[in-house]
Amino acid sequence: MRVAMATAAAEPGRVNEDFFAAGPTAAVLLDGAGIRGIEEICRHGVAWYTTRLGGELVARLALADGRDLVSLLSEAIDAVASSHRDTCDLTDPSSPSATVAILRLTGDRADHLVLGDSVLVLDRGDAGLAVVHDRRELVVRERFGSAYEAAPEGSAEKDRERERYVTALRANRNQPGGFWLAKDDPAAAAEAIIGSEPILDLTDATLLTNGASRLVDRFGAADWPSALAIVRAHGPAEIIRRVRATEQAGGIARDDATVAHCAGLAD
Repeated sequence: MRVAMATAAAEPGRVNEDFFAAGPTAAVLLDGAGIRGIEEICRHGVAWYTTRLGGELVARLALADGRDLVSLLSEAIDAVASSHRDTCDLTDPSSPSATVAILRLTGDRADHLVLGDSVLVLDRGDAGLAVVHDRRELVVRERFGSAYEAAPEGSAEKDRERERYVTALRANRNQPGGFWLAKDDPAAAAEAIIGSEPILDLTDATLLTNGASRLVDRFGAADWPSALAIVRAHGPAEIIRRVRATEQAGGIARDDATVAHCAGLAD
């Protein structure tokens, strides 16, 4: 498997809370989530959480013992939670969490798992693209965020609607009828979207955090076939460059962005 990756923090000098790692037969992408001042809840912070969870996943995938991805993710979540449960308030809905996307090659199959709003795009050649994404958080954001988005910038109404919006997101995180992330409860792994494809049917796979996938699924500045054409022709960094240009033109707040392209899956 050949891997090309690009990542960029939301702002220069700011910690990048994304995580990516790959080996000969697996790739792991995480996108950390948290709020400002989260150190009062968890003294370690979001970047620590994504790095620790990513490390736990990589270690388990390296064993190549055939266990399913949901079990591996569940164990990894539990291991990280156990490592800081005594020092941090993991019961707080805003304690560090992360989206997860995993690609694993095993035998003649390519297994995948997606939890949260990171995206995995599988190119199945003549059969077309399979875009694996968990849209449950987007549904919740659309349900509760319209009033916040419509409120005038800098107004007291904006502040009130933001507080209501954040409260609604916290109430729906890792709850039935809401959306799911890797956090402190290993049972959340069972909510992941999983699947498997014959390796010989795949030409390549691309993993993106939502800070990069927004070029397609938020901005509509490309569709998935054209986005993959950009990655193949110019590399993953070009996706991030175009995202940043679109954000700047629209006055849109930036986010950490990571793109990883995995080719030669059947080699």
